[in-house]
Amino acid sequence: MSRPALPDDTELSDRIRTLDLESKVRLLTGANVWRLPAEPRLGLSAVTMSDGPQGVRGTGEVPGATGLLAPAPSALAATWDTGLAKRLGTLFATEARRKDVDVVLGPVVNLQRTPVAGRHFEYFSEDPLLTGTLAAALVRGLQSRGVGACLKHFVANDSETDRTRYRSRLDERTLREVYLAPFEQVLAEAEPWSVMAAYSGVDDGTESAPMTENARLLREVLKEEWGFSGPVVSDWAATRSTVASAVGGLDLVMPGPDPLWGEPLVAAVQAGEVDERLIDDKVLRLLRLARHTGRLGEPGQSPAPPAAPAGPGEEEFRLLREVAARGMVLLRNEADLLPLASDGIRSVALIGPNAVAPYLQGGGSAFVPAVRTVSFEDGLRAALSEDVRLSVHRGGDARLRPPFLSGALLIDPDTGTAGVRADHLDAHGNRVGGEIRPSGDWSGYTAFGPATRRVVLRTVLTLTEPGTHRLEIGCVGRYTVTVDGEEVLSGDDDRGVELILDSTHNNPPLRGIDLEVGPQPRRIALGIGLTVVEPGGYDPFVTAQLRHAPPGSTPYEEIAEAAAAAQAADVAVVVVGTNEEVESEGWDRTGLDLPGHQNDLVRKVLAANPRTIVVVNAGAPVLLPWADEAPALLWAWLPGQEAGHAMADVLLGRTEPSGRLPWTLPARAEDVPVPDARPRDGVVDYSEGVHIGHRAWEGAGLVPAFPFGHGLGWTRWTYESVTLSPSPVSAILPSPAGGDGLNLTVELTNTGPREGREVVQVYLEPPHDGPDRPVRLLAGFATVEAAPGARVTAEVHVPARAFQIWDVEASAWRTPPGRYRLHVGRSSRDPHLAAEVTVDDGRLHTAG
Repeated sequence: MSRPALPDDTELSDRIRTLDLESKVRLLTGANVWRLPAEPRLGLSAVTMSDGPQGVRGTGEVPGATGLLAPAPSALAATWDTGLAKRLGTLFATEARRKDVDVVLGPVVNLQRTPVAGRHFEYFSEDPLLTGTLAAALVRGLQSRGVGACLKHFVANDSETDRTRYRSRLDERTLREVYLAPFEQVLAEAEPWSVMAAYSGVDDGTESAPMTENARLLREVLKEEWGFSGPVVSDWAATRSTVASAVGGLDLVMPGPDPLWGEPLVAAVQAGEVDERLIDDKVLRLLRLARHTGRLGEPGQSPAPPAAPAGPGEEEFRLLREVAARGMVLLRNEADLLPLASDGIRSVALIGPNAVAPYLQGGGSAFVPAVRTVSFEDGLRAALSEDVRLSVHRGGDARLRPPFLSGALLIDPDTGTAGVRADHLDAHGNRVGGEIRPSGDWSGYTAFGPATRRVVLRTVLTLTEPGTHRLEIGCVGRYTVTVDGEEVLSGDDDRGVELILDSTHNNPPLRGIDLEVGPQPRRIALGIGLTVVEPGGYDPFVTAQLRHAPPGSTPYEEIAEAAAAAQAADVAVVVVGTNEEVESEGWDRTGLDLPGHQNDLVRKVLAANPRTIVVVNAGAPVLLPWADEAPALLWAWLPGQEAGHAMADVLLGRTEPSGRLPWTLPARAEDVPVPDARPRDGVVDYSEGVHIGHRAWEGAGLVPAFPFGHGLGWTRWTYESVTLSPSPVSAILPSPAGGDGLNLTVELTNTGPREGREVVQVYLEPPHDGPDRPVRLLAGFATVEAAPGARVTAEVHVPARAFQIWDVEASAWRTPPGRYRLHVGRSSRDPHLAAEVTVDDGRLHTAG
């Protein structure tokens, strides 16, 4: 059943009837990359959208614009704190209004089905309930300030390899209980104003179609069964049909103008292939979104734009710092090494490739040019007293790709000044513009006019160090590369938008040239001719990356230097992790190992100094074969712009790292339940069914490095008692997500030396003699805080849906009868209390 018509839908429908068919269809595709068309006759101003999982990127219309860079969604999920998530949502709304953005494309509620998924950092969790709960809180905060959320990517879009083409094959029960579950929960609890249809498709045994055409899931489930009243927006350039997408439930096509809708859609309506009432419904959904966001006024009038707040400022920086610090997870803390005592420390060695170059945000559409960034070095220097010596040592490079050519080696051949010259040429080869940039990074270059058809890069590269220099060049599309006037490389890729969709424009394949330099400096004239890529709906662009690996020291020389520095210091802090080559939209990882020689670095430093703290700067799991040897081990995620301040707050005890793992950290690659994300013959087969993440680890009886929900914090907790409310009771278990269920009251005491936060977790163990179900599943949680010695009460709600399964034959939810056991504790593997309930004839009975 769909929701009843909203009170003023009749008036909006009257407005729509004033438009002809062509005018209505025009409103359903973007006016450009980010903005929908305006229609003064309806009182409709343009609705503007922007990417947003780690902030609000903006529209790119203001050159050099920056913004607030939040911790990655997995870091927020690690707080398990709905109040904090809602506060972050309100911050995103304020930032959106600064950038004249009405709809933020997020949150992402796809699941971390496999740890190698490229966008793992952008997803909240491997668990549907944790994902849905945190995402709903963020949506409530965002929309409370009049900025819309766009829930994405609907649905089962959990891999990046061939993401625009593959089908996710999963049975209907798995789809309902796992992958649709967080979408259903967020829709029920927070009512997001728009939903994004994914690039990929779903084959659930009933229908196999791209999500932009999947009538069963978009129309029957999302709109009719769940009553979603807003527009379904295509992922950017995901629409591949006219009639199938229009009747399948898609409402808005982005970016635009799009050639598949527009005139072809008008013709399809006139030919009777698409009912015009469907077009009216799509426009109505758009008007609802515009009304929510303040972009709908009276007919014939344009509403005043929402006010743009001032800032950003220190208050918002403090919130980002709090999220980053509280989300950090203390995995190990032998002999209470952390927090560091403020006295007695005279020297600290900060070591590691990520200590020198922190990885603050994942690659792809989540990227936000930050208003400021605080490095780990800057944060520690600001926090430590002036008499503490801080030394910084890279310990080897963790990147597989060489760094970009330095401006110090590059000379513009026309002026003799530093840099690379770009000449913009029209179709006849005439120069129509140009600029000079200081380095070899010309990724996704768009700073040229509409007449430009070709961009030619020219520079003189001066190499002075004797030996073999490796020059690696990455370009896309059609290009030629010359060295001293001789062509050495070329390409003829004529793809357009596909280069953006698979992230090739930011991560082009590299091709190398070896250059020998003798005792005398060598000057090399380097030229790259690039045909402008026309990606349809996106800005035309070219991409070129000029990277350089000089002769130099080996990683092991740097590791030895770092180990010596650690031995000489009172405390060593080693920061290891991933980087932009590893975690990004557009591709999946091929393994879980730390890149480069970081494992060797950690082991050498641990051997050199027993007071070593290892910090992992990564959004997704990596293998830590030395984990049991590290006295203190801290997971710091992709922490956003306030990274250095947040880490210093944790190391020095100013903020408790109260995070808990929102996913399972494997000890061995061979134990991972879903080890890769690659489609086979165009299909990603979800053969594991409902056993995802920690559920699969439990079912297989495997022991991870650290389990789902694990985290230590600064103090200790004693779980005293659990009671069920009401008790004793018989209650009918209803079916709506988030509906009635069971309330648990948990009494616990902070028995440690410091004030702290605890995440009380409840896991439901279904009857063993019923249908195939997870051994245990997360059924509820609550966050509490208490002073040392204080007793506190946690109220945990277990929704009715936790007890239920999807009955495929009946196409309905049902609650299997039997005895259910509730485990209360600190992680999925650390239960402290238990209670039992019995379900009989759909009624719930508690003991007592």
